[in-house]
Amino acid sequence: MADQQLEPPPAAKHREWASGFAPLTVPIFRLVWLASIISNIGSWMQTVGAQWLLVEADSSALLVALVQTASAAPVLMFAIPSGVIGEFLNRRLVLLYSQAIQFIVVLVLTYLTWAGQTTTTILLASTFVLGTISAIQLPAFQALVPDIVPRNMLVDAASLSSIGVNIARAVGPAIAGLVVAQFGVAAVFLLNAASFVVFLGVLLFWKTYRPPVARHEPFVDATRAGTRYVLHSRIVRLILLRLAIFLVPANALWALLPIIAGGSLGLSASGYGLLLAALGAGSIVGAFVLPWARRVAAFNGVVLASSAVFGAGLVVLVVSPTLWVTFPVLVATGLAWIGVIATINGTIQAFLPVWVRTRGLSFYQLVLFGGTAVGSALAGTLAAVWDPGVVVIGAGILCGLGALSLLVWPLPKTEGIGRDIVEVPGVDDEPRADGRDDAAVLVLIRYTVPEDRRAEFLTVMSQVRQTRLRTGGRDWQLYADAGDADLVVEAFTVGSWREHVSQHEGRVTEFDGELISRAWAMSATTPVATHLLALPHAGRPPNRRHGGG
Repeated sequence: MADQQLEPPPAAKHREWASGFAPLTVPIFRLVWLASIISNIGSWMQTVGAQWLLVEADSSALLVALVQTASAAPVLMFAIPSGVIGEFLNRRLVLLYSQAIQFIVVLVLTYLTWAGQTTTTILLASTFVLGTISAIQLPAFQALVPDIVPRNMLVDAASLSSIGVNIARAVGPAIAGLVVAQFGVAAVFLLNAASFVVFLGVLLFWKTYRPPVARHEPFVDATRAGTRYVLHSRIVRLILLRLAIFLVPANALWALLPIIAGGSLGLSASGYGLLLAALGAGSIVGAFVLPWARRVAAFNGVVLASSAVFGAGLVVLVVSPTLWVTFPVLVATGLAWIGVIATINGTIQAFLPVWVRTRGLSFYQLVLFGGTAVGSALAGTLAAVWDPGVVVIGAGILCGLGALSLLVWPLPKTEGIGRDIVEVPGVDDEPRADGRDDAAVLVLIRYTVPEDRRAEFLTVMSQVRQTRLRTGGRDWQLYADAGDADLVVEAFTVGSWREHVSQHEGRVTEFDGELISRAWAMSATTPVATHLLALPHAGRPPNRRHGGG
């Protein structure tokens, strides 16, 4: 790990980076960040080119919106397994192969478009393939950030990654609009192919990367473990739910902006690119505003204010009487977009424990792109029935209502919740001599809890239950001994001895460890743990009616 976790200069280490740009002092982060911006510029040029190709062909609003859906929908199918791939394989190699495949696909699409053979089916199919490869690489790319920057820079690094995407959103569409007007859509696709070459060059140059050493887990078991963690982490679930509530209506903007640009605003491809450039410019402003906003308003306040401004921006976009109003409003809307996305992304990335970070981020990607796919398809469907402007105004109102709901149901606070991994004693980190590492485990822990402490103990154990289930437990239950009023038995199962060892030595956070210690401290005697291994099934029992014969 020492090769890739390069430290910032001493002057930067002891300075308070209120600007949020501290991660750029890490050389390899700076290089990868710039390469990803160039690649994302190409991807946004690709999206604009694809959408404008359909607009020029007089395609319906639904087909234009489906470009966004075809790009985002693969995440619904591949996000979770992609998280496992990014958790256990070399992340640099995952990115390297992904960029190479996307380069080949775009190169073929460029030729077909130049030859005039790109049909709607070919365009949407190639967009879907590119979306699939992107879905596979995204968790690995996001999980690289903790590999290459110090922990205290994680939130800022995640924000810079999101801001990089939006810088691309500012520059890419503007370039695409100009290139389409001068050279045609095929030239846009060719420039996207060139952007993949840049990222490939950086990845080939970066030979010092050493992937973190992860405990071996079978693919299916690792997938289940990541899913169980998210299902039993209330904070992660609430953050992802809030992200979905924002994304579904918000994506009406990205899906229908080309229709509004070419329709009610009467703009050309270059004009559409300038609208997207204004949105992206707002996200660049966000790079300077967000660190200050996080200190002043905290997590919940930033998301609330950003959601409200974004909703208002959608309404003004449609009713604006002049482009002189539209452009500054879109700058504010772009700032609000990055305020929601970057804040949630940075928070969830810093909160996820290291052992499940990539798998947890795959669920973030699932919601992010799933919300994009659903929101874009829904907006396109409604725009086929009603005026696209009316649909965008309705989406803006829903974003505003979502912001107001944060006053009643605020986002959970994550400050002060220990995320470092601590070891829980009780299991030796050794393969079993009998080779039964795959055997399911039943863990029994006996506590002696006096009656006067029983209520307090049960309260703590309700939280311990979530800890057990987050870290690998399948089932959990407390039992009282019928013959001893003070004896309480905690019983939970784990899928295998291998996973139980990981649960003890690599999955318990400081917060979880404190809960377990509180429970043990309430026992009048030292708790006693027993581990039982499941015996293999011996087959069906004998048929007693026929004497087993």
